[in-house]
Amino acid sequence: MKVQIDKQLKESCNVSLGCIFYKTNVIKTNKELWNYIEKEIISKIQKTFTLENLTEQINIKASREAYKILGKEPSRYRVSSEALIRRILQGKGLYKINNVVDTNNLISIETGYSVGSYDLENLQGSINFRIGTEGEKYQGIGKEMINIEKLPVFAEAYGSPTSDSTRAMITEKSKEIVTVLISFNGTERLEKSVDIAMKYLTKYANAEIINSIIV
Repeated sequence: MKVQIDKQLKESCNVSLGCIFYKTNVIKTNKELWNYIEKEIISKIQKTFTLENLTEQINIKASREAYKILGKEPSRYRVSSEALIRRILQGKGLYKINNVVDTNNLISIETGYSVGSYDLENLQGSINFRIGTEGEKYQGIGKEMINIEKLPVFAEAYGSPTSDSTRAMITEKSKEIVTVLISFNGTERLEKSVDIAMKYLTKYANAEIINSIIV
């Protein structure tokens, strides 16, 4: 499957995508994953960040700046990495969905990149990362309708760095998946983060990696 970044978005922001294609059997939960999150990751986040300094994390900061360039308020439409870490800092904990989505969130928390995972069976043709058009909306997962005008979005998957839609969401029926790390500050740190992501997906999501690319 071809993944591309729309010219207008590319010219507006320093956008790059790290894409991992793989096969897996999705299960409801992975105890080893949650043991790692609860014993290692949460304490690490609490020692590293506060609600006041979180927006200075390099990848979150770049994402927020990109939103401002596109005309979207980053404190209202928070990128998912920021939103997840804020939940931890506020003592709200993380949602438990399934081993792929939970690993997706771990990658996002660890790297500061927004990360989306999509069921390839529900996508057709190429995946185009573009700017949301006037009046464009979609049903967010577990949320109300999201106004995606001026947001960077995956057109076919109807996913964004803020929230994904139900169109290609991961369920226990999903078999072939693409996980995408979204960078708004180029590829320098992205390549290492893709390696981390593949390690986590293999270990906690039973991923059989097919391919990985940087776009």
